[in-house]
Amino acid sequence: MAMANGHDASGPAASPRVELRGIAREIFLHALAESSIRKAFNKYVQLDRGILRIGEDLYDLGSFSRIFVVAIGKAAHTMVESLMTQLGAGVTGIVAASTDPVSHVFGFRYYKGGHPIPNADSVKAAEAILKSLATHASRSLVIYLVSGGASAIVEKPVDERITLEDLIATYKALVHSGAPIREINAVRKHLSATKGGRLAKVASPAQQASILVSDVPDGASDALASGPTMPDTTSVDECYEIVRKHKLLRQFPASVRAIFERGELEETPKHGESAFDRSRYWTILSNETARKNAVTKAVMNGFAVEVDNSCDDWDYADAADHLLKRLRELRKGVSRVCLISGGEVTVKVTGDAGIGGRNQQFALYCASKITGEQITVLSAGTDGIDGNSTAAGGVVDGHTMSRAAELGVDVPRALREFDAFPVLHALGDAIVTGPTGNNIRDLRILLAY
Repeated sequence: MAMANGHDASGPAASPRVELRGIAREIFLHALAESSIRKAFNKYVQLDRGILRIGEDLYDLGSFSRIFVVAIGKAAHTMVESLMTQLGAGVTGIVAASTDPVSHVFGFRYYKGGHPIPNADSVKAAEAILKSLATHASRSLVIYLVSGGASAIVEKPVDERITLEDLIATYKALVHSGAPIREINAVRKHLSATKGGRLAKVASPAQQASILVSDVPDGASDALASGPTMPDTTSVDECYEIVRKHKLLRQFPASVRAIFERGELEETPKHGESAFDRSRYWTILSNETARKNAVTKAVMNGFAVEVDNSCDDWDYADAADHLLKRLRELRKGVSRVCLISGGEVTVKVTGDAGIGGRNQQFALYCASKITGEQITVLSAGTDGIDGNSTAAGGVVDGHTMSRAAELGVDVPRALREFDAFPVLHALGDAIVTGPTGNNIRDLRILLAY
């Protein structure tokens, strides 16, 4: 654990109840600000005298006959703006995001795809990207700006028998299955014309460079946006097993169900294939960045800090129980402790869901477990959007249950019906940032005196 020097570990005399909720917000917002895409681009992407540096790779832009940019995902707009401050005019491309841009970059076409469920523009964006990539030769440089959310934002079924309605039904079944994101993406890759390295295959033999803002577990970069530009590490055999394990076959529409029943999934491009001979990949921003910045701010506030990412992709209740147990253990030795956890938890939705998301479900569940304790829990997404709500997440403490009771709010019902946002909103404890233009997974911040 890390401990700041020169701070009173016992904390100020102000009410811990109010102070801890405010400090938790400060830690999250600091991590968000310091993990900005603009700062990451300034560090890892630079143009000097016609030479573009991406990570440790150098590209002489004068040696290419054409430069084309494909920006996809929740951070697409911010990434394009940051890149174009370096490249300037003469570059064309396509941008597909889930939000409208503040302004348009000249020479770029824009699409507003759906998230977490694809829409008609998701398909139009995919078709436009595939058509454009197919025109590139060996002297072209294709720069991909890839961030989370692109799995739904850019999508085209690999089989023409799958309609948009079928695609939407398939996504809903996968998203509500409770399966980890890697498993969800494995299935999506094999049903898609854009995922699992298939964009890179279409663009070959062009020189290709992928700049990644990652919202997937460390070391699993081919799961980001379902890996459209990278060799796929998943297989059709895995997909069949995932669908069997989560009992998804009956939930799929007839067109998709038939593909699985007849064993017609086609394998995605793998390591060693020629499509990747001239492809490079650089992750410039990830959840690790956010975690480190959160640690820095917590230490500045006089907390002993520990990071625990062991519950990544766990069920939200199991993750909450694990982290609360660990926090209580840490508090035995230190009077002012902070436990930080990155990544995502899963929520298996049964029946009709209310308004909320995994972060608010996690936070409200924690509230039911810490009544009367000097513990505060914040859980929020760095993209500013949690599930189908307008919040990024929520913050709770040992008084949340009693405050909710005073308002006549039924917390157990909200948890059962996955309807956490109205509760947190009524208490003033929803974390609302609006879309951040970034997406590097979630942060959970647990504080205790």
